[in-house]
Amino acid sequence: MAKKIELIFKNEIGRNVTISLDDPIEPVDPGKVALVMDLVLAQQAFVSSGGFLVSKVGARVVERNVDPIQMA
Repeated sequence: MAKKIELIFKNEIGRNVTISLDDPIEPVDPGKVALVMDLVLAQQAFVSSGGFLVSKVGARVVERNVDPIQMA
């Protein structure tokens, strides 16, 4: 099982930009996530092909399960 936290922002041209981070600390604290996202926006820490990130859209934890298939 691999888990990631995805922080979703809107850029200057109105498109969503997702920043993924591996192995989030659980349980996730929504207040801390919001604070981090606010800091990213305030510091213009990232720029996308559509410009700087301008607003928060949301955040989510994504879990991926991989089951290998045994070949005979």
